[in-house]
Amino acid sequence: MSKVVVTCALTGVLTDPAQHHVPVTPEQMAREARAAFDSGATVMHVHFRQQGPGKGHLPSWEPAVASEIAQAIRESCPGVIFNQSTGTIGPDVSGPIACIRTIRPDIAAANAGSLNYLKVRSDGRWAWPPILFDNPVEKVKQFLDAMAETGALPEFECFDVGIVRCVEMYLRSGLYRGHPDYNFVMGVESGMPADPRLLPILIEHLVEGATWQVTAIGRQEIWPLHRRTAELGGNLRTGLEDTFYLPDGRKATSNGQLIEALVAIARQTGRECASPTEARSLLHLPAVTGRA
Repeated sequence: MSKVVVTCALTGVLTDPAQHHVPVTPEQMAREARAAFDSGATVMHVHFRQQGPGKGHLPSWEPAVASEIAQAIRESCPGVIFNQSTGTIGPDVSGPIACIRTIRPDIAAANAGSLNYLKVRSDGRWAWPPILFDNPVEKVKQFLDAMAETGALPEFECFDVGIVRCVEMYLRSGLYRGHPDYNFVMGVESGMPADPRLLPILIEHLVEGATWQVTAIGRQEIWPLHRRTAELGGNLRTGLEDTFYLPDGRKATSNGQLIEALVAIARQTGRECASPTEARSLLHLPAVTGRA
């Protein structure tokens, strides 16, 4: 069986813990990470949340919060590969960069281009006020420079085909020098749909030798996309950031349940979960992290 790197996206950016089973505190994050780790995930994609009462639905860029959460997850999951989210609206990136410098993640999200982040309800009203998720080149460069400084692998988040093509330009221009790792984000309503038929087209635009995975956002429609990703040799990701629903339509109550379902699909396609050591090798990460 060929090896697949499995990522668990533990909690997301704004999901309300009062409504969904998303972890917030260091203890909750460590417990959910361990459940995912035991089920086959070797990478934990982590958003940090505010820790005050009633604030758990809000993001935090406090380095002390990031450090507590990172330490709890690393202690709970020996050898885990830590993947830090970085997404921010606007030009101020000091918060996520301060967290990168403090916790020194193995991987950090490098949102590779801008997107009108939109959703319309069935009655025609906006689900939220229209947002520009702005990632101009100067902002991307600040993140890439911080990742180079700390030794983090950039995971290039690509919301459409044009953004996929930008990654190659970042390499040609010298903005990034290193191994390219792509994340095709599919299922955001104003981005690429969660359609397995897109994958062969996207793969055609990868830099030679690149690694890639899919973030599939949605409900039952995402599971055929996961299967096709596994069949085509991509790495896999799921978690309560990306979906609340298992393949049979039941609502998941833990990240471990979602990872179990994803690993079962991987095995049906002839793939086996990479160990932490194997995952580091496949992603061109150092065998020994040296992280604090």
